Amino acid sequence: MNAPPTFLEIVWLARWPLLYGLGTTVAISFLAILGGTVLGTVLGLALAYGNRIVRFLARIYTDVIRGTPVLVLILASFYILGTVGLDLSAFQAGVLALTLFCASHVGEITRGALQAIHTGQGEAAKAIGLTFGQSFRYVLGPQALRIALPPLINTAAEMVKASTLLSVIGVAELLLRTQEVISRAFHSLEFYLLAGLLYFIVNYAIERFGRYVERRVSIA
Repeated sequence: MNAPPTFLEIVWLARWPLLYGLGTTVAISFLAILGGTVLGTVLGLALAYGNRIVRFLARIYTDVIRGTPVLVLILASFYILGTVGLDLSAFQAGVLALTLFCASHVGEITRGALQAIHTGQGEAAKAIGLTFGQSFRYVLGPQALRIALPPLINTAAEMVKASTLLSVIGVAELLLRTQEVISRAFHSLEFYLLAGLLYFIVNYAIERFGRYVERRVSIA
């Protein structure tokens, strides 16, 4: 009678589904962080420097999205948008939901960082003839980045963890792939620990990259 396969043997047999799930998690997180950073920066500028109407609209978006559970955003992006004719795949809906959620946090972080800069900095840039775009690029932006980097790193890590919720709409990310393997192999604890280790590695890489950028901008 053949002995049942060991945990490591099962991991080796399931390596491609697990690696595919890990790759999907990384891709979704990267796209959400990238899109959320771009949109969030615009929101932060609107909150810090926009006129009354622009600030009001940006504040409504930021407060509503930040106050909405990520799972609700995911379900709304996948199911509700489909009812109005915008048919997104589970992957696209997941990226959209996480991007919107990430942007709301990045917008608030950017606003706080910009408003933490002494007003004299902007006035000095204006006095020497810099446009607002030039002021932001050369004066305000670099200073705001130094202030905003630590919370931005935390937000990026949160997006990786939030990606686990996409399994509810069928996105084949790491958690769903792990659950599929468990359903056939029944090594629940071991595989969940393995998944936790992989998530830790991704977030640790984000943290180290963030620290590297933080050191670079502190020198510049």
